[in-house]
Amino acid sequence: MSILIEHELSRATPAKNTIVSVGVFDGIHMGHQTLVRRLTEQAHERDSLSTIITFKQHPSILLAPSKTTPALISLEERLRLLKSMSVDIVIPLTFSPELAALGAQSFVSILQQHLNMQGMILGWDFALGHHREGSLETLRELGQRLGFSTEVVQPVRYHDKIVSSTAIRQALSAGDISTVNAMLARPFSLEGVVVGGDKRGTTLGYPTANLSLYPQQALPADGVYAAVAVIDRQVYQAVAFIGTRPTFDEVSRIAEIHLLDFSDNLYNHNLKVNIVEWLREAKKFPGAQALQAQIALDIAYVRQKLSAHCCCDNHEKS
Repeated sequence: MSILIEHELSRATPAKNTIVSVGVFDGIHMGHQTLVRRLTEQAHERDSLSTIITFKQHPSILLAPSKTTPALISLEERLRLLKSMSVDIVIPLTFSPELAALGAQSFVSILQQHLNMQGMILGWDFALGHHREGSLETLRELGQRLGFSTEVVQPVRYHDKIVSSTAIRQALSAGDISTVNAMLARPFSLEGVVVGGDKRGTTLGYPTANLSLYPQQALPADGVYAAVAVIDRQVYQAVAFIGTRPTFDEVSRIAEIHLLDFSDNLYNHNLKVNIVEWLREAKKFPGAQALQAQIALDIAYVRQKLSAHCCCDNHEKS
């Protein structure tokens, strides 16, 4: 057994038996939320601790590096959201070659040994172990043999489509923010440190914050979006630009945010941006003056549309 797996699991030291769910939980979308609610309910019913095993990085980084899956949220945000849902124990495991090679029986035996696991709550499409050998049926059989219960949570649907991280990534890449936010049950967000740019926005009269995002961050389709920006728990209406800047023949893809009614220095500050609504596609304008005129129209629309998203005292509600 991997020493790393032993070490990371041994940090939990649960004082009671546990009910466990395992998965990436990328996005913590409506389906995940339903599963987590059932996990905490059953743990309470059985006087046990609700426990989630998640992975520090998406397994595709190891298993299919040429087709790495973009992450909907960072690990830090994932852990924060899970803990906010009253999960007793959240354990992030490193998805290592040793972990990937473990068979289903070996893995659940480790969970029983280290976590006193008495039950598993499983998603409808869940499988674990080497080559996903631990199907739902296999896990039911293992549970009967090794002495832990299994329960499967059925899929959640939005407009007759199953809510999944894959479906959300597809909608995101199409710029369908309304579907993304509905499936997440909250606005899709980008978060990062503000870094220096070429100050072109300032030259145009609309200074922007350039976000430094982690490499695997999933991004919406190129375009301009109405957004709500949060910095130091202060909330601002914003216009977010995702993509290249075709008016200036630039090819690097960026996330650039203009905060309305904000004039302080943002460099090196952490900025969270909730993407609320698609405004328009990114396009090439004949020159800076035409671009300025369009930005003014974008800002006017945001002020009208998003007034409900910023409260009077300018503090974040969440």
